[in-house]
Amino acid sequence: MKLMVASDIHGSAFWCRKLGEMLERESPDKLILLGDLLYHGPRNPLPDEYAPKEVAAMLNDARELIVAVRGNCDSEVDQMVLAFPCMADYAIVLDEQARTIFCTHGHVHTPEAPPALPKGSVFLSGHTHVKTHEERDGILYVNPGSVSIPKDGSHSYAVYEDGAFALKTLS
Repeated sequence: MKLMVASDIHGSAFWCRKLGEMLERESPDKLILLGDLLYHGPRNPLPDEYAPKEVAAMLNDARELIVAVRGNCDSEVDQMVLAFPCMADYAIVLDEQARTIFCTHGHVHTPEAPPALPKGSVFLSGHTHVKTHEERDGILYVNPGSVSIPKDGSHSYAVYEDGAFALKTLS
């Protein structure tokens, strides 16, 4: 099983195209989107080539691969233009060993106050726009960073393969 994980596209057609290129190259079984897909939000600057309609079309082209959750900038209007569900606060994916991968944006369920998860689980979240890969109390916390508005200097995503996560850059 190979998963590609991305978060915080924020309507950037430029960076969504880059993500699409990596999607083709990585060829995952699923693309997990951790929210904040179309809107930039009132606290963020406009990202490169802000074009939510174009981003929606690009994501809709990959709809069969996508598992998505709602970010704090996502709304019911976004769901109206997206051809895959994106309004849940979390999704659970099981890997080949039945390990729980809890997927959320990070504003409702946070790394500081995660839900009860079995030891060995993974807590995937975005929201902070900063890459993270650390284990605490038997839970692996992974944040792929931000596709379009990184706060740590690199546009990024993550890949899960052979039981391990790798953080990768788009630029």
